[in-house]
Amino acid sequence: MPSPIKFGTDGWRGVIADDYTFENVRRASAAIATFVRKYEDPKRGVLIAYDTRFGSRAFAEASAEVLAAAGIPVKLANDFTPTPALSYNVKHLGAAGGIMITSSHNPWNWNGVKYKGSFGGSATPQQIKQIEAELETPAPTAPGGSVTEVDFKRDYIDAITKFADMDKIARCGFKVAIDCMYGAGRNVLTGILEPLGVKCVQIRADVNPLFPGINPEPIEPHVRALQETVVREKCQAGFVTDGDADRVGACTEDGMFVDAHKCYAVLLRWLLEYKKWPGAVTRAFNTTRMLDRIAKKHNREFIEHGIGFKYVTEVVFSGKEVLIGGEESGGIGIPRHLPERDGILNSLLLFNAMADHGRTLGQLVADLQKEFGEHHYGRLDMRISNEVKKSAIDRAASPQTKELGKFKILRKEDLDGIKFFLDAPTNGNGAEAWVLLRASGTEPLLRVYAEACSPALVKDILAEADVFVNGK
Repeated sequence: MPSPIKFGTDGWRGVIADDYTFENVRRASAAIATFVRKYEDPKRGVLIAYDTRFGSRAFAEASAEVLAAAGIPVKLANDFTPTPALSYNVKHLGAAGGIMITSSHNPWNWNGVKYKGSFGGSATPQQIKQIEAELETPAPTAPGGSVTEVDFKRDYIDAITKFADMDKIARCGFKVAIDCMYGAGRNVLTGILEPLGVKCVQIRADVNPLFPGINPEPIEPHVRALQETVVREKCQAGFVTDGDADRVGACTEDGMFVDAHKCYAVLLRWLLEYKKWPGAVTRAFNTTRMLDRIAKKHNREFIEHGIGFKYVTEVVFSGKEVLIGGEESGGIGIPRHLPERDGILNSLLLFNAMADHGRTLGQLVADLQKEFGEHHYGRLDMRISNEVKKSAIDRAASPQTKELGKFKILRKEDLDGIKFFLDAPTNGNGAEAWVLLRASGTEPLLRVYAEACSPALVKDILAEADVFVNGK
């Protein structure tokens, strides 16, 4: 009996040689092939790319064989490729869809399959359901398939360097560090910046599928090497992308980590003040509420949605004009470029914001905290049994639960997980304290997210949540 395949917020992931096997990659690819033949024009073809993980190229080749056997022309990447480069080419070349072999930010022994829609972004929830419905369908066969190797990076790089103001970046005189986390973003940003004369230092750009000492996720503690490099090399900022380069993180000139929430806030303020493009602002349920305040100041419509970039895509395809959308994990997208998150483009745009403002990244973050109030954030990943996980979520949802340890619960929301708004200090105009409990859709864990007006208060709230989840 083959192990079950379940697509989460952005595809299917598994442990290599456990449930992530060639057999299951072929099953997932067959379901995608059937989906393409039913709901898309298969003659437009499917693009397939892969990251630097163990076996990714071989898994991509296996996927390509299944789609070609189904009569679908396949363009296969000729090198390790960032996910946003694949997505851009899906739209740019008019393909029926795209398959990315990656497990994004997961540990070294994981891999996965992401599906990208013909519009060049994460598959919608409806498309994911349609693909999952075909997992038990026999692999289709038809004539007309083929596999051709192509370079997906060239046109993508041309597009993002036209979207950002590269002349302004080149003239600003700032020096930056680039951390590729051994991932698919290797050599892309330095290949853009160095020919312009921009001083930059690249680290962890070699191919090492073990991701030694880290998970390729642009959060602490995995960004320690970037923080040290920025300080040692006297850079004005550091930018980091995850394993497939669709997520972004950063650090300031003094080595302080800048999480995805602050990256999003810096970009939002810059877009509203300098670009002044139209559109609503969207964010996931687990993302900073500082964004709400920035959007309100500029009289922009604000939309909150579920966790996962596919929900940004849903808003875009509802007909709503969206300026920018994003999520806690570092996925931020600007739909006028592409309805897709892009760690490489966002690194360039953060640099662009520094150049336009004439300020270091640390100064831009300090400006936000001063104007919109202190917002600090933390996350706790709890690997616990399903029984404990279910008990925690059930108790959190219960009307009988009115306190989280010493904190009184003022109200609850359940858009995606259970969120408590807490009776806690705001230190004037600082963040309203909240904590969110959510079971992962792709991993055996419960995630706890919290935001408050100080790091100490965030730590306190997470400690109380830990006790609550474990039923102590």
